[in-house]
Formats: sequence, C-alpha cells, structure tokens
Amino acid sequence: MSFQLEELLRGAGKLDDLVQQLVDIEEEARRVQDCLEPFLYDSYDTGCNAINAVAESRKEVGRVRQELLEVSGSVRASHRDYVEAEAKNALPRLPTFDEMKLAWPPTRDMSNYLAGAVFPYWTSSGGVARGVLESPLRPDLRPRPVSVERVDESVADVDPSMAESLRRLERLHARNSGEIEVIRFDNNGSASWMVLIPGTQPDSPPTNPFDIQGIGEALGYGSEEVVPAVGAALREAGAEAGDQVVAVGHSQGGIHAMNLSRDKAFLSEFDLKYVLTAGAPVGSISAEPGINSLHLEHVQDWVPGTDGRVNADNRDRVTVTLTNEVKTPEGEDPGIGPGHDQENYAAGAELVEASRDESLAASTAAFAGVVGAGGVAKVTRFKLERAPMQVQASVIRPAAPPPSGYEGWSRNKVRP
Repeated sequence: MSFQLEELLRGAGKLDDLVQQLVDIEEEARRVQDCLEPFLYDSYDTGCNAINAVAESRKEVGRVRQELLEVSGSVRASHRDYVEAEAKNALPRLPTFDEMKLAWPPTRDMSNYLAGAVFPYWTSSGGVARGVLESPLRPDLRPRPVSVERVDESVADVDPSMAESLRRLERLHARNSGEIEVIRFDNNGSASWMVLIPGTQPDSPPTNPFDIQGIGEALGYGSEEVVPAVGAALREAGAEAGDQVVAVGHSQGGIHAMNLSRDKAFLSEFDLKYVLTAGAPVGSISAEPGINSLHLEHVQDWVPGTDGRVNADNRDRVTVTLTNEVKTPEGEDPGIGPGHDQENYAAGAELVEASRDESLAASTAAFAGVVGAGGVAKVTRFKLERAPMQVQASVIRPAAPPPSGYEGWSRNKVRP
C-alpha cells in the first residue's frame, strides 16, 4: 500500500464528522421518543412498540458511533506510530570507517550526517551558522539590499520541460553575473511565468547576491533580500498580481526558490504553483499548502545534505534520489564533484518526466499545467546587485583631561 501520512489524519477527520452526524441522529431519536410519550395512553400496545423501536434504533446508532470513535482513535494511533518510525529512519546514519576515510567529494549521506549529527541546529536561530552570520566582526555576511536591473529582453522558442529548464539554467549560471531569467508563457490565453535562479557564483564581486555570502542569506535569513528582488523582476517583466509562477533553482538558487514558497509577501501577490530544485539543501524549508515541489538529489552530491535535514514527504512534495554513478570527464575541472553537475540533474529530470510512477506523474503534470506546451515566449534577463558595504569612518578622539584637583598629570602616572 502506498499513501501519505497526512491522508491518515484526513481520514480520521472524516470519521469524526460521521461521529458528529450520529450524535445528532441520537439526539433526534431522543426527541422523537419524547414526542411519542403523550400518545402512549391512546394505544398502549402500539405506543410501547413505537417507543421501544425508536429507543432500540437510538441504541444501535450509539453502538455504531462508539465503533467509529474506536476506529478514529486507531487511525490516529497508526499515524503517530508511522511518524515516530519515519523520524527514527530519518536520523543521520553513522558512517562506516571506509566512508570516514573518503577524501573528496563526500556523498550526500556523509554531508547529511556531519551537518545533522555534529551541528544539529546549525541553521536555527541560535545555531552555529547563524551565530557566525550575526557576528559583529563580520557585518559583511549579513544581507544587504538587492537592486534589480533589466539586462536583456527577447522573444524565443522555449521548451518548458523540466530537463530543458535546468539546461537553460546552466547556461545562465555560466554567465557568472548575478542574473536571473524570467520567462513569460502563453498558457491557453493566460500568462504564466517561470523564474530561473542560478547556483553559487564564487568567482564574482561581493555585489553579486549569488556569491558565497548568498548561501548564508538563503539558509540563515530566508532570502530576505533576494525574494523581494525576484518579485520586482516579475513585475518589471509584466507579471500581474495573481499570475501563476514556477520557480527553478540549482544549488543555492534552489534554496532561494524554495524560500519563495514560504514568503507571505511574495505569495500574497503571485500564485506560486511549483518549485523545482536540483542539488539544493532545502530540507528545513516547508512550502505553504498547495504549492507543489520536486527536488532532485544525487547520492554522490554532498550539497543537498549540508543542512542536515531530510526533505518532508507529503502529497505536494516529492524528492527523487539519483543513484547512477557519475564521473568527471578526463581533463575537466571536477568543481565540487560530478554529482552536483547540472547536466547530471537535467538527465535525471528526463527520467522523471518519462516515469509512470504515480507520484512523479502527478508532480510533472502539475508543472506542465502551469507552463503549458511551450513555444514562442518572452525571455527577460535581470541583473541582481547587492548594495556595497557602507564604509564606517574612523574617529580619533583626544584623551580625556585629568579629573579636577590633579596636577602634573602625565601619560604614565597621576600625582595629587
């Protein structure tokens, strides 16, 4: 049997509704009994029979009500047991000795273990990472305002599939310029939008919000400056309030994309329907109800495990783990490992789109329902730029004069 745990609670809720209906029926039967009593003296035999029949019916309804209460309690107990079992299964696995000797790159399970076991609360408000980000010694690590500038606008034939969207995102990432891409689709006469958010671009100036510092903003601050910038880019591209949006992000970009799904200001303006991430640590982010998401991870990619959290598994959220062995082609830079490569994830997305698995079929249908069949679309690139650090001027103050009553004050001693 395949089901979502939330369906157990939904079923228990329906049983509770039935129980309440039966309570109302019992109360109505009692009122019927009361109404029959005055007629008891007109025809004692038939009156008694009628009252007894109603009373027996009320008793039978009460029996069924009690059985439903017991079933509802059992369903809730089953839900509790499943949740506890899944929580135990989600605990980081202790690595073997051979795995501990692994040099580079580590696996997803290894990074998940290290992040979850060594620093279990590193992304929480009082965690290790947040403590570093809030340090007065490193004000440059805290978020700064992000501005949005239109770079280019064109009309192109766009394939809106998951795989091609990730390949398009890879080309955007290669520009290494802090740019995002906003695509307008005409889906059955209505405008829908796709936002592509690149991953970390380390070799860029500190004004690029997708540099190393951007990881801290994404994980530690909920993308508090990037999310409004994405909203501004959508408005500048022509998106209107209530328009449907799909967000696609790789690595750090996936964290920003998922943060859109819980940002109340963004969601109050746009109808975010779907988030697609690849190689992104998003286990600590929960989308608002009704927003579908698909997360692609690879066993050889250590990045998705760096938050130490396992992605939630519910009706709207699906995680796909790729297990094929991947290697860096000879002579090419391995970067942070072949498992994190975007083409690797694009190939995985092709498998997802071809799968007949019910969860994947439902998820890909939700994605396609927003972007449509593709074709000619308006493509707008925007450059996001983080405000530079404000330079604080140093002020040298003269030494305070000696207290009154002291004479012969010197730098080395004070004489009365």
